[in-house]
This record gives sequence, C-alpha cells and structure tokens, in this order.
Amino acid sequence: MQTQHFAPRRFLPETIDLTDTAQLAPIFDRLKKALVAINSTGELETWLASHSEVCAALSESSSLAYIRMTCQTDDEAREKAYLHIVEVVDPWLKPRQFALLQKLVSLPEFKKLPETYAVYCRSVEAQVKIYREENVARETAVAKLTQQYQKISGGMTVEFEGKEQTLARMSRIQEEPDRARRESAWTAVTARRLQDTDKLDDVFDQLLKLRHEIALAAGFKDFRDYTFANYERFDYTADDCLRFHAAIEHHVVPLMRELHDERKRRLGVEPLRPWDLGVDPDHRPPLHPFEDSAQLLEKCQHIFSRLDPRFGDYFQVLRKQELVDLDNRKGKAPGGYQSTLSEARVPFIFMNSVGAHRDVEVMLHESGHAFHALAAREQPLHAYRGAPIEFCEVASMGMELLAAPHLGEFYPEEDVRRARRDHLEGIIKFFPWMAAVDAFQHWIYTHPQHTREERAAQWVALMDRFGGSEDYTGFEKCRAHTWHRQLHIFEIPFYYVEYGIAQLGALQLWQHSRQNLHDAVDHYLRGLSLGGSRPLPELFSAAGLAFDFTDKTIAPLMRSVKDSLLELAS
Repeated sequence: MQTQHFAPRRFLPETIDLTDTAQLAPIFDRLKKALVAINSTGELETWLASHSEVCAALSESSSLAYIRMTCQTDDEAREKAYLHIVEVVDPWLKPRQFALLQKLVSLPEFKKLPETYAVYCRSVEAQVKIYREENVARETAVAKLTQQYQKISGGMTVEFEGKEQTLARMSRIQEEPDRARRESAWTAVTARRLQDTDKLDDVFDQLLKLRHEIALAAGFKDFRDYTFANYERFDYTADDCLRFHAAIEHHVVPLMRELHDERKRRLGVEPLRPWDLGVDPDHRPPLHPFEDSAQLLEKCQHIFSRLDPRFGDYFQVLRKQELVDLDNRKGKAPGGYQSTLSEARVPFIFMNSVGAHRDVEVMLHESGHAFHALAAREQPLHAYRGAPIEFCEVASMGMELLAAPHLGEFYPEEDVRRARRDHLEGIIKFFPWMAAVDAFQHWIYTHPQHTREERAAQWVALMDRFGGSEDYTGFEKCRAHTWHRQLHIFEIPFYYVEYGIAQLGALQLWQHSRQNLHDAVDHYLRGLSLGGSRPLPELFSAAGLAFDFTDKTIAPLMRSVKDSLLELAS
C-alpha cells in the first residue's frame, strides 16, 4: 500500500502518532481554544477546515488498523493494534469530539454558516442530540464483540476430501454439476457452522443487551429508534421500511419462487434442496473467469477503460498504489469491503477471491465504491467526502450493472449471457433476503427481552414469508440460524435496507444506460462527486434517479428485469 497525503497538513504536525493519546491531547486543546475565540463565520470556516483535517487523519489511522486486522485475523500484533484503537483511542476521543461539537452548535456563528454547510450542520446537531458519555464504554464493548465475530467466522475451516479448506473456497463446489459432491460439501460446511452456533449466539446476546442499554441511555425507547437517529435517516422512517418489505413480498417474492420452480424443472430434481441453488440449472460447469488476482485486475482495467476513460483512470490509482488485498486465505476475515483512507483520499479494496464469477461481481461492486471515494475527494470537508449509505450503494450496485455488457473480457458470448442472467436473477433473489434481514432486526430490537428460541422462530417465520422454494428437511436447525452468516446483523445493525433502496436506484441507472450510456455515466459521476454535501433525495436526483422505494418504482423495475431475463434466455 503506497499512499501520501492528498493535501499538505496545515494544522496537524507531520510526525504525530495518531494512536498516542498523549500526543493527541494538545491537538484537541488547540481546537478547543480556537473554537471559543471565534467571532465571525469566516473564523468558524477556518476552524472547520482544521477540525476536518484532524478527523480525516484519525479516520485513516483507524481504517488502517482495521484493514490490517481483517487481512490477517490470526496475527496477534495486528489484533493488538486494532484493539488499542477500540479500547484506548476511540474511548478517549469520543468525549473530546463531543465537547467540541457541543460547543460548536452553541456558537451564534454556527447558525450563520453558508448554505453549503447545511447538511453538515444538520448532522452535527443530530450527533450532539444522541451522544451520551456513559455509552462510550458500551460502544467499546460492542466493537470488541464484533471483532470476536470476525475472529470466529474467519477461523472456520473444514476438512474436505483430505484437505483443510476455508468456507469461501468450499462455496465454489456449490456451482459444480456433481450433485452428490455439492451435497457433501454443503453438509460439511453446515456442520462446521453449527459447531459455533452457541458461540455466535453468545456474542449476539451480549450485543443485544449492550445496544438496548445504549438506546435507553440516549433517551430512546428501543435500539431501532436510536439507530434511525444515529444513522441520520432524515428522509425515511421505520414504517417506510416495513412498507418496503410488504412491497417486496408482493412484487418480488413470487418472481423469485418462479425462478426456483424453473430451476427445479431444469435440474430435474424433486424437491429443490439448498445445495441446488448455486449450480447452473443446465448442468454446465461453473464459470471460471480468471486464474489469479493479477488477471482479475487486468481484465477489470480493460472493462472500466472501455466503459468510460474516467473509470479507467480511477482504477489505475488502485493498481499503482497497491490499494487491494484480493486473495482468500486462512485467517483472513470473511467477505469484501471498500474502505477509504481519508487523509490520502484513496480507497482500499478487500476481498476473498477464489476464482469464481462471484469474485468478478464483488470486484465491480467494490470498484464502484472506490470510484465514489475518488470522485468526491475534492470535497473540502471530511464529512462531505462520504455519503449516505443508501447512495453509496448506488455507486457500487450501479457499477455492476453498467459493466455487465463488457463481461466479454472474461467470457465468450454464451457465458456473458449466462453471467448477466445470473446477475439479474441474483438481484431478484437479493430483495427478499434483504427484506428478511431488515425485518428480523426490526423485530429483534423492538423485542429486546426475547429468548434465543423465540429469535430462531422469528427467523424461520421470515424465511417462510420471504424464502424460496428450497426444502430444508433434515436441516431445520441450520435454516433457523442462516442469519449468522450475515455479518451486518452482528457488526452494523440495521445497515442492510440501504442495499435495497440503493438497488432500486441502480436499476434505474441501468435503464437509463440502456437508452443513453454517456448521459447515464455523466449523471452517475455528477452524483458521486457531490459526496455527502446534499440531502439524500438530491443526491439521487443529481444522478438522474428517483428516491422512491414504493410499489410505484418497484413494480415497473421488476417487470424490466423479468423482460431482460427472457431476452437473455432466448
């Protein structure tokens, strides 16, 4: 990883150790002293620039510790460095940051800031409203518990056919035509996951208790209300989410079950089992897009450059500065993510690549996030160089759809059509899963005294409501705990409906691109360049999209997806 500051520091010394609170203390003393001496909006804007510089540097320090830890969860030194941030630095910082923001909102000049600061001011006021010093220790405990989840999940391996395998590598077998081997692999992974069911439930029980305490301490009746305030969801409500779930149940679940019935017919199986969901229904071998991560990078470079030279230039930044860790290995945390190094103003992409088509989709997705970070890097405030998640995911999901016509870099035409069809089917299947994950958390946190048995029963009920046609007979305990795989439930509660809202935006972008690609890309980049400087509906509007997740938008988009599936099948 090769990075340097995007802009020279004007307030922080170059040599400061941002993990040493003794060195940070004079910095916050200077910020506090300068804040109380402010007499004009011009002086306040200068102070905000200094504060932004400090926030960006601290954010980057924290991100680097997290990146290093997730890249190798069994490295004690990396774990220790990350836990130092969690246990020492963050608890020291939070009350001092709050004291500054509390003083900031009390200044007469704060109300006189220009309109460009409106979103920032709204955010600061929300943060001040919900902050409680007694919650700092609880948030530290939560962060340590989520790191335990990472460690438990990252450490799962199975012995299969005489070799120790990570679960990510085992997932590839689910794409193979040999049904007996798929079943054997699926049952091996399931048995391994069930070994840690009690451990993961223990972790979640502790998280549930702490989160409920955090909500009560902040003056909310439950953690759901607290989270909507904490995530600054100014533009929609919990009831809007429940209506979104209902719309998905009405418009998407039947379509997903049609796909499952068609899969069952084409595979010639009865009943459809969980190990039948990943294989090609026409018994073709798995798509094999690349041999190694270097090839993945090279082929994606060609796709982005062909799609638009601006995307090609952005991707070169990642490659030249080695801002990627792509390969799966033992001890690496599961999943994939993009993290921004806020002072360098560059993205970092983390993946668990095993040579499957899913890796291509993840690379395109995380690259969309990376392009967002690069497009918004000129925003002067650190707070504006990020955006609401509902729009961040438009950047990533939209990139998957924009790049799809160029998958010929990886495949012959027949396999391109297959990959594109799989992608659109995946979008259909995603919405019900998203609704189940979100609805589950609505129930969990509005019923904080529930038992483990009640929690499992609620998940099963949601699987009945939003699930497909697959038969889990003999694996009922597994079905009742499939939510354990969703890291968001453990690590980032309620952060999942954003994907659904964003996917509707991405599908609108896709429709626009099919009519006028250049115009669609221009709008897309215009929206990304705004970062978080405008309210959520205005970000959607700048990208040429409607911020709407009702039947009005969902129904026609699902019809378009279904029509495209028929075209790709012909």
